[in-house]
Amino acid sequence: MNLLFALLSAYLLGSIPFGLIITRLAGLGDVRNIGSGNIGATNVLRTGHKALAALTLLLDMAKGYAAVLLAEYAANDAVLLAPLAVVIGHCYPVWLKFKGGKGVAVFLGSMLGFFWPIGIAYLAVWLIVFAMSRLSSLSALVSLWAVPIMFTGYAHWFHPNEDNLAGSLIIWVTVIIPNLLITCRHKDNIRRLLFGTEPQFYKR
Repeated sequence: MNLLFALLSAYLLGSIPFGLIITRLAGLGDVRNIGSGNIGATNVLRTGHKALAALTLLLDMAKGYAAVLLAEYAANDAVLLAPLAVVIGHCYPVWLKFKGGKGVAVFLGSMLGFFWPIGIAYLAVWLIVFAMSRLSSLSALVSLWAVPIMFTGYAHWFHPNEDNLAGSLIIWVTVIIPNLLITCRHKDNIRRLLFGTEPQFYKR
């Protein structure tokens, strides 16, 4: 029951559409009617309100972080599944007819809660790729798939003589499955990246 409670709570936390709520409270209407139609911080930024976009980013990260902490408190085993549950909640929120965001910020928050050094490294990779490319989607995809590499490197570097079965389970359940889901949510971005038509963000 504790495991079920933790996972359901993680899903419900993830399903809170902060981007939609914030833009409506600010009198900007439905953020799903502009840009990509997404409820995440990147699309909120397209309204021209940087502060609202930053707030959306922080709140989306916070719900990923909170989901992991709650799972750790309720049932230790739930910690492995909390990142996936909160990402599913964000991508498929019950309140929005299962049409949500892409889960990048939420996954970052969950990694900060699960193992903060990997979360910091994830953010660093995102910032480096974005500085070089000005492509939010490319930055997200590269940083996402850098996470399992970083986890594997950490296990082999700091625990070379230990059985890595537990580490492999963490990588697959906690990292790779959410990554696959988030990558699928970026399928249109991937198509535009391949054809060179993905829009960039430029400083004004």
